[in-house]
Amino acid sequence: MRTGLPEFATLMVEHALLVSIAVLVATAIGIPAGLLATHYPAVRRTALTTASVFQTIPSLALFGFLVPAPWIGGIGMRTALIALILYALLPIVRNTVTGIASIDPAIRDSAVAMGMTPRQILFHIEVPLASRTILAGIRIATVTTIGTATIAAAIGGGGLGVLIFRGISMVDSRQILEGAIPAAVLAVAADGILSWLESRLSR
Repeated sequence: MRTGLPEFATLMVEHALLVSIAVLVATAIGIPAGLLATHYPAVRRTALTTASVFQTIPSLALFGFLVPAPWIGGIGMRTALIALILYALLPIVRNTVTGIASIDPAIRDSAVAMGMTPRQILFHIEVPLASRTILAGIRIATVTTIGTATIAAAIGGGGLGVLIFRGISMVDSRQILEGAIPAAVLAVAADGILSWLESRLSR
C-alpha cells in the first residue's frame, strides 16, 4: 500500500509539531531548572534525579503509564506531548548545569569585584558563556525526540510513526521506510542546523 502525498504531508507536519512543542516546553522548563540547580545543591539533586528516572523508563512503557493517568492521560497528542517533554528534559537540565559549573570561578570573582549583582552575573556572564553547552543539550534533546516521537502513534499521537506501525502490522517494508526515512532526515537536518548554531556561538 502506497501512502498518498496529502496523508504523508499531514503526518510530517504532525511529527514536526510534536517535536517542536515538546522541545520548546522542555527548554522553557529545563533551562530555569538547570540554572536553579547550579546555585542550590538540593535542587540539583532533585532535578537531575527526576529527569534521569524518566529517561530510564522505556518510551513505550511511559506512553502506556500516562494513558490512564487522570487529567493528563488519554489517547491522543496531549499525552504524547507530555511523554516527549519528560524525555527531553534530562539533556537540557544536565547541559545547563554542566555549562554553568564549567565557568572559571575567577570570572565570577572578577564580576563581583566590579560590583555586578547576582542577576547581572547570571544573565551577562554565566548564561552567555554556557550558551554553547546549553544549546548542545537542546540539540541532543531535539534529535532524540524526533526518534521517540515515532512511538506516539501507538497512543494516537499521530506523526510519522503512523506509517511505521501500519507497515509493521501489514508486514510492508515500504510503509515502514516511508515513515522511518523522513524521520531520520528530520533528525539529521535538525542536528546539522543546531550544530551550526553551536559553532556560531563558539565564535
